[in-house]
Amino acid sequence: MSRTPLLVFTALLAAAPLQSQSFPTDDAVLRKIWTEGMVNSQAMSLIQVLTDSVGPRLTGTPGMTSGQEWLKATYTRWGIPARTEQYGTWVGWKRGPSHVDLIAPRVRSLEGGMLGWSPGTKGKAVQGGTAILPPPADSAKFNAWLATVKGKFVLGSLAEASCRPDSSYVQWAGQNAFDEFSRARQLNRQAWQGRGINRAMAERLENAGAAGVITTNWTGGWGSTRIFQAQTRVVPTLALSCEDYGLVYRLTERNQGPMIRVTAEAEFQGEVPVFNVMAEIKGSTKPDEYVMLSAHFDSWDGSSGATDNGTGSVTMLEAMRILKAAYPAPKRTILAGHWSGEEQGLNGSRGFAADHPEVVKGLQALFNQDNGTGRVVNLSAAGLVGAGANIAGWVSRLPSELSQGLNLGFPGSPAGGGSDNAAFACYGAPGLGLGSEGADYGTYTWHTGRDTYDKVIESNLKRNATLTAMLVYLASEDPVTVPRDRRILPNRPDGTPGTWPACPTPARKSPWANP
Repeated sequence: MSRTPLLVFTALLAAAPLQSQSFPTDDAVLRKIWTEGMVNSQAMSLIQVLTDSVGPRLTGTPGMTSGQEWLKATYTRWGIPARTEQYGTWVGWKRGPSHVDLIAPRVRSLEGGMLGWSPGTKGKAVQGGTAILPPPADSAKFNAWLATVKGKFVLGSLAEASCRPDSSYVQWAGQNAFDEFSRARQLNRQAWQGRGINRAMAERLENAGAAGVITTNWTGGWGSTRIFQAQTRVVPTLALSCEDYGLVYRLTERNQGPMIRVTAEAEFQGEVPVFNVMAEIKGSTKPDEYVMLSAHFDSWDGSSGATDNGTGSVTMLEAMRILKAAYPAPKRTILAGHWSGEEQGLNGSRGFAADHPEVVKGLQALFNQDNGTGRVVNLSAAGLVGAGANIAGWVSRLPSELSQGLNLGFPGSPAGGGSDNAAFACYGAPGLGLGSEGADYGTYTWHTGRDTYDKVIESNLKRNATLTAMLVYLASEDPVTVPRDRRILPNRPDGTPGTWPACPTPARKSPWANP
């Protein structure tokens, strides 16, 4: 089939449901939002640039700076004012190429790479044997072992007996075999309790002359490994896939002479300023009241940050484009916050909320999305007992294609810290989360090396951006200000009374110094 007829057919499929929609006949804005979001969507072209060209956006790195400049340039091209706002500083770090190879007892290029904020190898290849981190409880034995690690790469994680997902093991080995396997695995995991590479352990290894640290963090799915940050400050930390880590671990455990060669380039750049990007469409009649679009823009460094949180970022970016085209003179001011430092503790959004009490005070609603490429299906009143009437009113005006399957939670509970809406909810402001379907987020894309462009589901991204734009429009036009009466929260599991989340002091500086 030729490209042109396919594109026309796809557009017709997208546009056709509009004919049977329950759109209010007098609401031209909703109809235009639908057309802009579902027919004229730019969502996939935006996320392709963000994930493939810009790539990962670790706070304090050139990738974050590049992405923020792209954001501002994109908004400017659409005629939407956008700015960076500094909220603090963070450790600056620049990634270069990294490579890790097994060179004995056989040669294999290993699947893995340097973790974020890891030191490099100072322009040369570093080669060494391997050693398995023992339990530190017996200090005499541990100190004796520590004296043997000079020039070696320390394996600091448990090796999985199998990197096959549990469901596959049950399917092909049977339940009895899996139960036996699972019991043995649990014993191995118990034996590893208390072991791991925190900052204190990393420092001991570095002082002992270790050549580097190698870790893994399997998600339980095929080929997926969690990516976080290095704890070392002098020698490199590498993360390997579940399968290749197991290979090196078994060779080490059985004294079969593994040798590793690592080349890694990295540059620490001191404490650097860090920013949020804010885009704004000024309100026409209530400029001191706000409806916000919210998503964290930073990501971990092991992949391109497609679903955590490129999809949330593009949902808000595309929604702003749609609103500029369909609703250029909003009643209330519309703000989009693209936050930095979320992965380190909601630092950007908490800094903004603390620095802008006028926005928190005038906040009609904030819509935050941060859990992958699934369809948005959950929206709650975030613990505000009177907000349900406003939210129900907005949802009642959505077309059925967007409202069908949308679960409303009244009164709900305030966000406690999982994502950036918590930075506003702690003040009692309506910080609302747009909760998505799983779409294999927890197992395959959340903080993994598999979080790439190809995992984005186009129809969901278009739908989520359109839904968000409609909710922002309806919240902006609502003649009723969202009330802030707080629910009485249920008791905690220990029986003590539930309390509203407190607003912590924003982190304005990285907690550890540069090497």
